[in-house]
Amino acid sequence: MPIAKISPSLLSGDFGILAAECKRMVSHGADWLHMDVMDGHFVPNITIGAPVISCLTKHLDAFLDCHMMVSHPEKWVDDFAKAGASLYCFHIEATQDASALIDQIHAAGMKAGVAVKPKTPISTVMDLGDKMDMCLVMTVEPGFGGQRFMAECMPKVAELRARYPNLDIEVDGGIARENIDAAAQAGANVIVAGTSIFKADDISGTIESFRATVNTQQELLANKK
Repeated sequence: MPIAKISPSLLSGDFGILAAECKRMVSHGADWLHMDVMDGHFVPNITIGAPVISCLTKHLDAFLDCHMMVSHPEKWVDDFAKAGASLYCFHIEATQDASALIDQIHAAGMKAGVAVKPKTPISTVMDLGDKMDMCLVMTVEPGFGGQRFMAECMPKVAELRARYPNLDIEVDGGIARENIDAAAQAGANVIVAGTSIFKADDISGTIESFRATVNTQQELLANKK
């Protein structure tokens, strides 16, 4: 049974003190740290690259969940591996050979994730379930933070969970207290949240609430088998 992993999105943090923001999230109970990497091509925004990840790993002992919103993701695997990334999650829409790219990521010593945009059918990644370490189902259009959660993406999560009961399934985009139940009930166990964590009055309580909700639903799903 997959356990909850709460991965605050540093896109909602203060980039001027990024290492401190990472440490703050870990101190509040974050399991992973979600690093949004955007190249200005695959998505219309630019954020950070491997040099920033390299700097952060000098100050952190944390699992860095790198969401690669980039064109030609195969080009950056070695750079991110050398920088200390823990998981390299590329978009299925950005590659011609996802299976080979997963092999490349594993050979570089990282876990491999595959992401799908809201309008991309889950069938595009379904046959990769035994090979990828995680699947990210986007619940907003990638590229910007602060968007509305798209509940219509939850059937994709449920379909994936039904076929792969032990796979880490991540959701990213607009996740908050008012919709965490829907994500957890569908089967997501890795929760990316930016605004709802960073702006919370009680960050630790929010993270723990998300974790408890996910773990409760995972137990219910496991008992249905």
